[in-house]
Amino acid sequence: MFSAADHDFMARALRLARRGLTSTTPNPRVGCVIVMDGTVVGEGWHRRAGEPHAEVYALQAAGASARGATVYVTLEPCSHHGRTPPCANALIDAGVTRVVAAMRDPNPQVCGRGLSALTATGIVTQCGLMETEAGELNIGFVSRVTRGRPWVRLKLAASLDGKTALNNGVSQWITGPAARRDGHRWRARACAILSGIGTVRADDPRLSVRDVATERQPLKVVVDARLELPTHARVLAEGTVLVACAVADGANADALRRRGAELVYLPDGDGRVNLAALLTELGRRGVNELHVESGYRLSGALLRAGLVDELLLYLAPCLLGDAARGMFDLPELTSLDDQRRLKIRELRRIGDDLRVLARIIQSSVSR
Repeated sequence: MFSAADHDFMARALRLARRGLTSTTPNPRVGCVIVMDGTVVGEGWHRRAGEPHAEVYALQAAGASARGATVYVTLEPCSHHGRTPPCANALIDAGVTRVVAAMRDPNPQVCGRGLSALTATGIVTQCGLMETEAGELNIGFVSRVTRGRPWVRLKLAASLDGKTALNNGVSQWITGPAARRDGHRWRARACAILSGIGTVRADDPRLSVRDVATERQPLKVVVDARLELPTHARVLAEGTVLVACAVADGANADALRRRGAELVYLPDGDGRVNLAALLTELGRRGVNELHVESGYRLSGALLRAGLVDELLLYLAPCLLGDAARGMFDLPELTSLDDQRRLKIRELRRIGDDLRVLARIIQSSVSR
């Protein structure tokens, strides 16, 4: 169905799409390549929301050479008016004769309509070339538009015996500088970074992207049921901070608002924050990928609630002993049948540490 040349040009489009890895939120990352007689005549990628889509940049580069050309795009061209006009119309007006899309747009406003609009004018359309790769690139966007919540990636740094902190709470630093820098790359691609009040009070993190280039800082989210966040906390020093709480107006509420924090009231009925409701709220705000860096209690609560999709685990070549804190606060199992199964997606050495990327098998995200 697809030739070797088709694969090469779509791979090029995917590489272009990755250039928007840290900047397109809440939009998907999309790349486009226009080819005439085996030669690339135009290419582009979506840079950020509100700016032209990948197809428009590619058409501008191709000019009149787009007439009669084949277009390779990593996501089905849009067919509706959003912040920008429909890309399907632009392709039709340019006179292209064939459009190859890696995947259909899961957005109900588009899904299938873009390709149908092209087909109706006589343009040959094909879909599914390198679909898996395209889906992985936009796994958060797919999650948000199909489930109404972001893709949740839980990052952990642990010793080889699975400990994330000493019993006294000290955790800086278990892993080496290369692993920490790599962790910031994953922060940069996320739309929001989430942590809990325990971690904020113990480590006073900034929850910002550092050491790697980025065009924007993710939204910072703190789960703080009783509004105990100190007003001098470094997380409040810069950027947008959302504090999820379970009290309507604690004594600290006004002080936090004066520091620029936005408070969102999401009680679960037991004095805690409703984590599922928080993810729905983040999805409503356009968060595609949520990067979690929290202590074992919040990590365990997210896992128990079935809200974690993926683990990003850095393992350091050291041992901290049985008294140190583990990765998750989870109930005791009495049967191995109840174990939480994972699928290892990637294993890589980062400096002196190991990076493990694993999916929660129980995750039901549409792919």
